[in-house]
Amino acid sequence: MTNATTDAMTDATADAPLGRSAVFTILTTGYTGSTGPGVAATVSYVHDGDRHVIVDPGMVASRDRILGPLAELGLGPDDITDVVLSHHHPDNTMNVGLFGRARVHDHKAIYENDQWTDRDAEGHELTPSLRLIRTPGHSREDITLLAGTTEGTIAFVGDLWWRPNGPVDDPVSPDRVTLRTSRLRVLAAADVIVPGHGGPFKADETAPV
Repeated sequence: MTNATTDAMTDATADAPLGRSAVFTILTTGYTGSTGPGVAATVSYVHDGDRHVIVDPGMVASRDRILGPLAELGLGPDDITDVVLSHHHPDNTMNVGLFGRARVHDHKAIYENDQWTDRDAEGHELTPSLRLIRTPGHSREDITLLAGTTEGTIAFVGDLWWRPNGPVDDPVSPDRVTLRTSRLRVLAAADVIVPGHGGPFKADETAPV
């Protein structure tokens, strides 16, 4: 392991939220075999205090794949206070309009109704248990939501990993070195990773980097 890699992983240990009160549910588990037809996003719900957060409300076979599981939790679209977009690819953003009352967070701003508030996502906290960090690599604007729970830190990474097996070499990544650096940062901060198009997996030495 190089000094640069060690430094990146050491710095990332400070990324995990101090709070541990968040809870999460995977509303729908996504899938993709390539960048071509047949793709669905993994859409997640995170709750902490008065925040009801949807992560990456992207492409799905039917909106019921999002709204149905949410209704089972006793929630409707208007109950969602925040939406986090890991990046701006349509397969991860397609259904953001379902949540018309929510604040929308991306890498550079918060959007609410007709208000656009510039802010850097790096280190921005929605609550003490919910923190955003910049994790470019799949695209230049990638961010990760780190959620502190009683079971550890959950990282909602968008397409930093598409699914548990990678791909190791992301075919749309503009910068493979940056991708690996961001992956190492997340691995140092998290216990579980929720990828953009697959189920959760452990943030350990088995994760592809």
